[in-house]
Amino acid sequence: MAAFRDMEEVSQGLLSLLGANRAEAQQRRLLGRHEQVVERLLETQDSAEQRLREILAMEEEVAQSLLDAKERAHQGGVELQQLQAELQKAGEDNTRLKASLLQLTRELEELKEIEASLERQEREVDEDTTVTIPSAVYVAQLYHRISKIEWDYESEPGMVKGIHHGPSVAQPIHLDSTQLSKKFISDYLWSLVDTDW
Repeated sequence: MAAFRDMEEVSQGLLSLLGANRAEAQQRRLLGRHEQVVERLLETQDSAEQRLREILAMEEEVAQSLLDAKERAHQGGVELQQLQAELQKAGEDNTRLKASLLQLTRELEELKEIEASLERQEREVDEDTTVTIPSAVYVAQLYHRISKIEWDYESEPGMVKGIHHGPSVAQPIHLDSTQLSKKFISDYLWSLVDTDW
């Protein structure tokens, strides 16, 4: 009877460990999302810098064109009109690029806000995961070494899934805890363990 109680206590410990591992999975997802936001932030920043360089180059080109136009003003009114048309086009391009730069700046600010929010969530998850009791981790690692079961922590709630790496072949585990008793599940899992130590 004491062995069954011990098995039930280990099962309870494993179930609580499953809950802690979900927080780690959430943390991994948040870290992945944080990396994506940082990459997008860097891409947006690079794009904004490229557009700014284009604007400066265009303004430089327009200024040079204007100087050249003043030198050639005596050559005729036709050339002057062409240069004015180029200047107007460059001004429109400049306005368009400035509007685009303003939009990118807004997106950059939004991404910074998202990053700050993700950092807050990450800190909250870190605080939640630091509550894990080291002895529970030790018990879970010990049970893993004894049972040779690799758990699927991403399974649906109420499902006990994993793979038992037996002496000759790996055997999948797929149990529905809503239809089976905890005692049955515990007995079944312990029956997979080789007791010839």
